[in-house]
Amino acid sequence: MTYRAPLKDMLFVMNELAGLEAVSQLPGFEEATPETAQAVLEEAAKFNEQVVAPLNRAGDLEPSSWKDGVVTTTPGFKDAFRQFAEGGWQGVQHPQEFEGQGLPKLIGTACNEMLNSANLSFSLCPLLTDGAIEALLTAGSEAQKATFLPKLISGAWTGTMNLTEPQAGSDLAAVRTRAEPQGDGTYKVFGTKIFITYGEHDMADNIVHLVLARTPNAPEGVKGISLFIVPKFLVNADGSNGARNDVHCVSIEHKLGIKASPTAVLQFGDHGGAIGTLVGEENRGLEYMFIMMNSARFAVGMQGIAISERAYQQAVGYARERVQSRPVDGSAREAVTIIHHPDVKRMLMTMRSLIEGARSVAYVAAAFNDAAHNHPDEAVRKQNQAVYEFLVPIVKGWSTELSIDVTSLGVQVHGGMGFIEETGAAQHYRDSRILAIYEGTTAIQANDLVGRKTVRDGGAVARALCASIAETEAALGKHGGAAFTAVQAQLAKGRAALEAVVEFVVANTKSDPNAVFAGSVPYLKLCGIVFSGWQLGRAMLAADAKRAEDPGFHDAKIATAHFFAEHVLSQASGLRDAVVAGSAPVNAVAPEQF
Repeated sequence: MTYRAPLKDMLFVMNELAGLEAVSQLPGFEEATPETAQAVLEEAAKFNEQVVAPLNRAGDLEPSSWKDGVVTTTPGFKDAFRQFAEGGWQGVQHPQEFEGQGLPKLIGTACNEMLNSANLSFSLCPLLTDGAIEALLTAGSEAQKATFLPKLISGAWTGTMNLTEPQAGSDLAAVRTRAEPQGDGTYKVFGTKIFITYGEHDMADNIVHLVLARTPNAPEGVKGISLFIVPKFLVNADGSNGARNDVHCVSIEHKLGIKASPTAVLQFGDHGGAIGTLVGEENRGLEYMFIMMNSARFAVGMQGIAISERAYQQAVGYARERVQSRPVDGSAREAVTIIHHPDVKRMLMTMRSLIEGARSVAYVAAAFNDAAHNHPDEAVRKQNQAVYEFLVPIVKGWSTELSIDVTSLGVQVHGGMGFIEETGAAQHYRDSRILAIYEGTTAIQANDLVGRKTVRDGGAVARALCASIAETEAALGKHGGAAFTAVQAQLAKGRAALEAVVEFVVANTKSDPNAVFAGSVPYLKLCGIVFSGWQLGRAMLAADAKRAEDPGFHDAKIATAHFFAEHVLSQASGLRDAVVAGSAPVNAVAPEQF
């Protein structure tokens, strides 16, 4: 089953929910009209469908390989990446002053979704490069920007993020990699980094490693971490590649999924020291790395949506062809294709509604980010930034968690054939499993949602979002009609559940942190479900207003929102109860009792 970009749904969400027209009114985004967006998305679809998607299965069968420090990617990847770079796809949402296209994140998000759907393993290289670009744009010196950004944005070079060490997983306070100043503005870096995505490969001329390390007199813990640029090849004054730096790939991992993406173990300084330059100020490395991490976390959330879309398309295709059993209502004497059976339709609608809800939340979040960066009013920028930052752990955590469920349902729709590797359904399931783990597990996203995003402002952003949900409820109620009323009722219950949890979190995090954090992941999932229901409710209203333009498409949008409300949003009260009243049994069992 090949991939077809869901352009109609993407454009609907961008225009009707994320407000592309308003984004195109922001300073610097004047050219990002709906017409431009459609043209860019159509070209992205063509490239990803024709060039990248056909390599997905090959990457699973012929993964990247390591020999004597050299990593060779899947046949076809190098040429596809060359075409990706030549097409300007790395630079879609990056500044024109560094040779990017300067388009909004909203448009870049849709393009990235297609790349991720087409080939998750392939997409990870541009994803990490995007993060490196974001970090250098924010914290890099003018010289560093001039040296590295044009090459990264053009796709001539790629970027990596080096945090994790054998003894330091998510606890970055335990980082031991050291950086010794040389007196000439450079540092020699020594240490081992693991789980480095595309830490070594053959698709670009140079690899720009962003590395967390400690200087000699740095304080202990996270306050003593600095960020360094350590390129694979040193860069000459004219911008060309110089001598090979002392950073080497000593192995790559053998994984459950995303097998074509080389996950490297990198050794810095085994032959005298890897030359690096400091980004920004000493001991502020974690602050700078968080810029890259937030970019990557949002992007990984999009990966969850993208792999779910790929699995859904394959499941629908199979259900349309697989003939098995007569209809339960006796409407045919012969066996029919399984897409006619109620439970298969339930599974497909679950997949579809989860994807459309999560896509809507993510695209809306991207539009908040665009306003946060480009709106002329500073107060409005800050307000939009606060909402975007609140949504990032939800986009990451909720979208990746649901991808496990959606890809699993994709296997289930195939029945026994889904368990057979040749159909491809199993690859989507395996590939999706890492998404809720890397760039911060779901628990890390949930802890961030509790501490930094809810408690820090006393629940202000969360309450403001609930107020916006209430406005959608009112519009649904004013519309009337059975489906709209049903969605209104479930959305109201979901909002009330979320409000109760927000108040519980704000009131109890300091006094009883174990009680709150025992429910942090259910809180995150509750946010994902309620915000998805909110956006699908908005989609329902927009689809009804435009129904005459394309009745089939818009009627399906209305039905999808109704399904989500009754089958998914209806779970909100249970999640509320798990958070508010469920901590005691979580914490009742002592570690030795497990």
